[in-house]
Amino acid sequence: MQVSITGHHLEVTESLKVYVDGKFEKLARHFDNVTDVHVILSVEKLVQKAEATLQLSGAKIFAEDHQEDMYAAIDEMVDKLDRQITRHKEKTGSHR
Repeated sequence: MQVSITGHHLEVTESLKVYVDGKFEKLARHFDNVTDVHVILSVEKLVQKAEATLQLSGAKIFAEDHQEDMYAAIDEMVDKLDRQITRHKEKTGSHR
């Protein structure tokens, strides 16, 4: 899994990179077919925004979240992605 992190109006520090990588390791344990992840962290006035696009085998999943704290926005975004990955995994599984 390749994770690329970019920042808009924000310098991506080493602590943010480590935090995001740790969160996406949790997602990799649930579903190992994640090939590419692109994370965009941005600041718009007082709102911290985190958004991510995951490239899975056969699908693209997108999630975003807005919070006052960047770490809280990353947490909520990863929770949304986790639910979407679980739903995708159940959909692709055999129903028989």
